[in-house]
Amino acid sequence: MIIFRDVLTERKDELLSDSFEVKEIDGIAYEADCAMIEIGAVEVNTGANASAEEADEGTEDGAQKVNNIIHSFRLQPTSFDKATYLAYLKGYMKKLAKHLQETGSSPEEVKDFQTKAQGFAKKIISNFKDYEFYTGESMDVDGMVVLLNYREDGITPYITIWKHGVESMKV
Repeated sequence: MIIFRDVLTERKDELLSDSFEVKEIDGIAYEADCAMIEIGAVEVNTGANASAEEADEGTEDGAQKVNNIIHSFRLQPTSFDKATYLAYLKGYMKKLAKHLQETGSSPEEVKDFQTKAQGFAKKIISNFKDYEFYTGESMDVDGMVVLLNYREDGITPYITIWKHGVESMKV
């Protein structure tokens, strides 16, 4: 299995794995469809009869529906208005370009990244109201903000992460 980790966070937050169907988008991002799953619904049968008091009270199963990727990678919700997100994105892209330069990417590769990132950022901003935002588990302000949106059917959630902002680790 391959885990995609944030290259800019101190703790290398895990954001996604190839256990989900990961698709490359425009040479700049990865997308993966999510699903809503139920967690916490555990029924334990001890074989004993319930007392009359317990039968009257009833019990709650504690089940809740969660997004499988958000839950699995312990992503933390955050929020932005458009201006704040643009400011974050500008700073993040500068840090990412610097990281690419420091890790041996050629000037042409960095320029290609910047061009593609700018185009993809325009797509995000044009549909800004449709996105939810998540940080990695450490909530490191230098890290990537994971984007959550819904497919055209309005039902299927998917996440988007920046391709150049992650490193793959085989486990």
